[in-house]
Amino acid sequence: MLKRRTKTNPVFSMSSMTDIIFLLLIFFMITSTMVSPNAIKVLLPQGNKQTQAKASARVVIDNQLNMYAALGNDTEQPITLEQLPDFLTQQQNDSTELYVSLYADEVVPYKNIVEVLNIANELHLKMVLATRQPDRTP
Repeated sequence: MLKRRTKTNPVFSMSSMTDIIFLLLIFFMITSTMVSPNAIKVLLPQGNKQTQAKASARVVIDNQLNMYAALGNDTEQPITLEQLPDFLTQQQNDSTELYVSLYADEVVPYKNIVEVLNIANELHLKMVLATRQPDRTP
């Protein structure tokens, strides 16, 4: 017996609803593969052999985010991020080719490292990222 559409018994077709759901599913699957995260995830390598570049200056960021700077073999002195460009500019004027070594503890957020790298980039300095913090006594 055929079903007739009446006010009490309407016929509803699910095929158009499933088509829309599958199209939405495909759309979200494709767009989710195109989305890139805003964070920079960097795993620093651990090396047994170290290559040393002759750095004229060094910047150290410890695990409490305190920043220190020094020239050559001098003792590191506390410095703020605002004072760092002046310090590096002064060292750049004293040296013909200035290398700056950046020593950062492994718990330092990458944001802080990028801030120092941006300052050096603006001053057109050559930066060396060090893998291990030098031994020093505060």
